[in-house]
Amino acid sequence: MQLLWPTTPADAVTDADLERLYGYPEDLTRPWVQVNFVSSADGAAAVNELSEGLSHPADKRVFLMGRLLSDVILVGAGTARAEGYRGARINAERTARRVALGLSEVPPIAVVTRSGELDPAGPLFTDTKVPPIVITTEKAPRAELERAGADVLVAGTDDVDLGHALELLGKRGLRRIDCEGGPMLFGDLIAADLVDQLCLTVAPLLAGAGARRIAHGRPTPDPRRMDLASVLFEDGFTMLRYRRREGG
Repeated sequence: MQLLWPTTPADAVTDADLERLYGYPEDLTRPWVQVNFVSSADGAAAVNELSEGLSHPADKRVFLMGRLLSDVILVGAGTARAEGYRGARINAERTARRVALGLSEVPPIAVVTRSGELDPAGPLFTDTKVPPIVITTEKAPRAELERAGADVLVAGTDDVDLGHALELLGKRGLRRIDCEGGPMLFGDLIAADLVDQLCLTVAPLLAGAGARRIAHGRPTPDPRRMDLASVLFEDGFTMLRYRRREGG
C-alpha cells in the first residue's frame, strides 16, 4: 500500500508533464481508444444532465490535452446533442503543437448514431473548421448529413459495429481516438473490449440517487482489468488514468 496524498507538495504539473503522461503510444498500427470522463464521488456521470457541473479547471486541462494529442474526437449522439457539441476549438499555440507532432491542425468530431438523427443545421455542422464524421448504420438516413458536409461512415446494418467503426477510422489514419462519452457509448466500448485507456476525474461531490453511471447499456460478461498509470490531484479533484493491462 502506498500513500499518494496528502504528501509533501511537489512541483506544479506542466503542460509538458501532461503531454508525457497522456500521450498515445508511438507507431500505432491499430486504432487506440482513450476515454475521458468525470464522475462524482458517488458515481454520477452528470449533474442536471450535464457533465459541466462536475468539472474543474484541472479536469479541463486534462480534457483539452486529450483533444490536443488525438487524431479524432469520438462522441455519442446523445452527448453531442445534450452538450451542444460544435467543432473543436484549437488556438494558434495548440495548432502549432499539433502540427509539430505530425497531426492535423484541428481534430474532427466523430459522432456515433444508430438512427442518424442529427440536425444538419446545428453547430456540429455549421460551427466547425473541419467537417464532422458521422458513424451510423445502413438503415439510417444519410443524404441530408452528406449534403451538410459530413463524412458519413456506415458501420453496421441495424446497430453500429464499433469494432468496424474503429477500423474505418484507422483506414483514414485516425488511430489516436479520444472518446468523450457518453455513458451508452462507453458501455458499448467496454462490452466490445475496445477501451485502451480511461482518464477519470473524480469530483468531490455527492450527486445522490438517480443520476446515471459513466458506463450504461450493454452488459459486459467479464470485467476488464486495467492498471493504474497515474494520479493527479488538485482542489479535491482526483485525475486517475487507467491503462489496459498488457496481455489482458
